[in-house]
Amino acid sequence: MKIEITNLKKVIKGTIVLDDINYTFSGGRIYGLCGKNGCGKTMLMRLIAGLIYPSSGTIRIKDKVLGKDISFPESVGMLIENPSFLNDYTGKQNLEMLAGLQKNVDKAEVRRVLEQVGLDPDDKRKFYKYSLGMRQRLGIAAAIMGSPELILLDEPINAIDTDGVQEIRAIIRGLSAENRIIIVASHDKSEMDYLADEKIYMSEGRLIKETENDR
Repeated sequence: MKIEITNLKKVIKGTIVLDDINYTFSGGRIYGLCGKNGCGKTMLMRLIAGLIYPSSGTIRIKDKVLGKDISFPESVGMLIENPSFLNDYTGKQNLEMLAGLQKNVDKAEVRRVLEQVGLDPDDKRKFYKYSLGMRQRLGIAAAIMGSPELILLDEPINAIDTDGVQEIRAIIRGLSAENRIIIVASHDKSEMDYLADEKIYMSEGRLIKETENDR
């Protein structure tokens, strides 16, 4: 899988929020978007996910132009900003509802991803009783459910305890070994030093530097 971004620009209400973005993402690697809050990381992820479209330039996914040939990536999972779940549903019920929208996800897959992120599939607690860390884990479970080829994770270890951080890192690294494209956004450079194969630094809506981590 390959994603090619060419001359990407996004303007909102007359303000340029992304400008002159050129980059190619390839399968089997973890890409870390680094930068301060407001630098454009989440906006770029929303564009790649097809939630919004560029003002100019192109995003080409597997040789198909997003917004022209396809409306959304054909196989994508995402945790972007605050995931929306139903408060009166359990974690399992929330994922089963989402699974109903996907052809390749059954109840066994729902149970599998919940266990993978450290949540009990048989927990009867409703979502509104979940801690911040549990909510984040559920969002990650939703993102990886169905084994998508493209995974977008915005601050995935936010509110996760120390032991949980190690677990989530292991999950993400394991997914990249299966030739997926994984893009992770974080304001924490040290986390990206540990997790990402390639770090992409952003400032004021532009890519300012890219580096490759030694493995």
